[in-house]
Amino acid sequence: MGWHGYLVLWCGVFGAVALVGYGRSLAGMTRAQRTVRTNGRIERVDEPRHGSSPKDGIAVVVSFQDPATGQEFTVTNDGERGERISVAWTGREIGVHYPRGRPHAFRFANHLSEGGRGLGWPTFALFLVYSGLVAVAAIDRGWPWALLGFCGPWALSGAYHLPGNIRDRNRRIAALAAMAAVPGRVVAVLKSVTVDSNDGETLTNLMPVVTFTTLDGRAVTAYCESGLPDPARSRGLDVTIHYAPDDPAVFVLDIEAERRSWKRDMAVNVVGVLVVAAAAVVGVVAL
Repeated sequence: MGWHGYLVLWCGVFGAVALVGYGRSLAGMTRAQRTVRTNGRIERVDEPRHGSSPKDGIAVVVSFQDPATGQEFTVTNDGERGERISVAWTGREIGVHYPRGRPHAFRFANHLSEGGRGLGWPTFALFLVYSGLVAVAAIDRGWPWALLGFCGPWALSGAYHLPGNIRDRNRRIAALAAMAAVPGRVVAVLKSVTVDSNDGETLTNLMPVVTFTTLDGRAVTAYCESGLPDPARSRGLDVTIHYAPDDPAVFVLDIEAERRSWKRDMAVNVVGVLVVAAAAVVGVVAL
């Protein structure tokens, strides 16, 4: 079988996957559409033990109600229970997902969401079909078609979303100035050690845990992923926490560093769109 045969097989297989996936979505049969999504409330927060693994998240007790039966459940996030809970306070609402009719198979999500239609994998399969068609054009007609086929859509998508991304980042930068400042403390440093199977190198991940009390009295326990110069020796350190008054899950230690980071992200996005657009133009000129 030649190149064309393999590419036809590629497009046929992934085209069938996309067709089946979109068909299941239209029929309401995807896993996402059959998942019940409800709101849970954190009733208790336990302080992480110093030196324990960060992968389990902050231990919490959550209550939620099954919309179908009205039955109340009170559960914990022990074991593999969906997303890691990295910011918690008593009264915080989080998402609870489970298969229809099986509330005991619950999984947690940090953000409340309505869920999608289960189109992620079918859309990815459709992208692979498109990639196969671009590869056919590039083999038959030359490399400019590869530049045009791949960079052209990315450039159009980037140009379409870039203004919104810039506005969003500008809003986030402006929101830093409105953050409230309160004292906090590093109460634990979590540690996980993994060994790279390829070269045997030992990798150590340190995750400080901070606690702080908001101006309206919410006692927050949270993983602090950045802002501490020496995480290994940070236990017991007093810090200043800057948090968003409407959502204490959004907090930083160094406002200026965060502002510089957002500005760099904006510059990288703009440069990326320009580079991809330039590559698409080169493909058009070379045709």
